[in-house]
Amino acid sequence: MANIKSAKKRIGVAERKTVTNKKRVSEIKTYIKDFDDALENENLEKAQKLLVIIDKKLKKAVIKNTVHKNTAQRKVSKLHKKLNLEINKAI
Repeated sequence: MANIKSAKKRIGVAERKTVTNKKRVSEIKTYIKDFDDALENENLEKAQKLLVIIDKKLKKAVIKNTVHKNTAQRKVSKLHKKLNLEINKAI
C-alpha cells in the first residue's frame, strides 16, 4: 500500500478510470452483439445504423485512450466487411 499522499490519490484515479474504461468497452461489445443479431435476422437497416454508432463509440474510445487506434479500425473494418457481404447476398 502506498504511503505517500499523491500515490494514494493516483491509486484512486486509476480505479475510477478503470471503471469508466470497462463501461465504455462493455457498451461497445453490446452494440457489436446487437449488430451481429441484426445481421442474423437480415435487418440490414438496423445493422447500418448500429455500425454508425459503433464507429462513433470506437473513435471516442480511441480519443480517450481506452482502445488502441488500430484495434478500433480493425473492428470497424471487420464489421463493414460483414455488412457488405450480407448486402451482396440480399441483392
